[in-house]
Amino acid sequence: MIKLGNSTLSELPSSVARPVYDRASLTPGIVHIGLGNFHRAHQSWYLHRLMQQGEALDWAIIGAGVRSYDEAMRQRLAAQDYMTTLIELDPSGTSAEVVGSMIGYVPIEEGNAALIAQMADPAIRIVALTVTEGGYYTDPVTKGFDAAHPDIVHDAANPGTPRTAFGAMVEALRRRREIGAGPFTGQSCDNLQGNGAILRQTVVSLARLSDPSLADWIDTHCTFPNAMVDCIVPATGPKELALVKEFGIDDAAPVTHENFRQWVIEDKFCAGRPAWEKVGATITDDVHSYEAMKIRILNGGHQVISDPGEILSVATISECMSHPLIGALFRKVARDEVVPHVHAVPGMTPDAYVDLIDRRFSNPKIVDTVRRVAFDGSSRHTGFILPVLREALAAGTPIEGLALTEALWARMCEGTREDGSIIEPNDPIWSDLTAAAKAARNDPAAWLAQKTMYGDLAANTRFAEAFGRWLTMIWQQGTEAALRDYLG
Repeated sequence: MIKLGNSTLSELPSSVARPVYDRASLTPGIVHIGLGNFHRAHQSWYLHRLMQQGEALDWAIIGAGVRSYDEAMRQRLAAQDYMTTLIELDPSGTSAEVVGSMIGYVPIEEGNAALIAQMADPAIRIVALTVTEGGYYTDPVTKGFDAAHPDIVHDAANPGTPRTAFGAMVEALRRRREIGAGPFTGQSCDNLQGNGAILRQTVVSLARLSDPSLADWIDTHCTFPNAMVDCIVPATGPKELALVKEFGIDDAAPVTHENFRQWVIEDKFCAGRPAWEKVGATITDDVHSYEAMKIRILNGGHQVISDPGEILSVATISECMSHPLIGALFRKVARDEVVPHVHAVPGMTPDAYVDLIDRRFSNPKIVDTVRRVAFDGSSRHTGFILPVLREALAAGTPIEGLALTEALWARMCEGTREDGSIIEPNDPIWSDLTAAAKAARNDPAAWLAQKTMYGDLAANTRFAEAFGRWLTMIWQQGTEAALRDYLG
């Protein structure tokens, strides 16, 4: 077994691809906050591929985090010179590649002094983030800035010692303005429609609470490109740690991923960018159409299947797709109720995209757990399902499957599966969701009364009646009976 590190790259098995560039010559250009598996299989990989061509050697990544649990990842990566083994899981075979585009990771500390200093360095021209859909301090219904959140209140009162990534960005930009270093680009890599606009809103709004002139400077000089990101990347567990050893590599933080990636980006970078289009990224002014297709069919589709999967004790997404009712649920909801609200993009119609996602979800090599996909439903349903539901109600198109999806989520949040086993907390507001779900067992309106998610949808008779009918059927006759009824 070969311990992953700079000094052992030449010893890796010949079947494992590895950096051909001199990692010692790399210099930083990007700080990335939120070093989860997705970033290391996506943005980091695109940059690595450019470096393999001898380009972007001054754009290396410095990792960062703002939560105490990020320290464990920092230590694991530091021990292997910040490299990651990516393992591609394709039905036709498995392959491995070592990615070396990351060269450091700032210490995790209260007040984020090291992170602020790193972002204030003039060499840093992009600050990127993967902090999850719910990590931008927005109201789930209005999508406006949540100035009342305790973290935001703290950062507004203590701008020099912030708790949040956004507070650290604001303080770093204040220092850059003072020394004449110029702005950087803020780049969201999260699954949010209009993610760049949301990042701009959070950073500028937070700055305005403590320094209005700085907020104006950021709003004028910094850029926040919208982007769509896509690659199915499971969490790393014992199975993945064992898999990397099959390649002869001792890697404490390997990442598995599917044989598909997509990155669609607006070309709005105030301080330059790597030429990602040379390695497959799409640069376009119409990110919205791409992200709407992906968020509504893929991310929304994940919510459609993960909740009944959890209720019925189905462990993985591929197993959900092979289940005769859950897989059929995805296809019917996607084609009949989501596709009417999705536009084609160059080279892809919405119906063809449904077929693509069907194949990707069904890949048995990808052990993507239902629990991971169902996590943080309070952000994902409000971001991926409810916008389509609102458009369908306004247009008078079918909503029965979307209403059933919400009823299944309400049933899942009650906290037990149909076999009697317990569903462990799986949402930042799990206790609130569980209380509402228990009340909704006898009074479905109690679930829709959660205004922070449903807003005025509870008053829409067509939706409320469909939701109540489905939830009642699920409790009285079971999930499979409800699925059969919907599928006809």
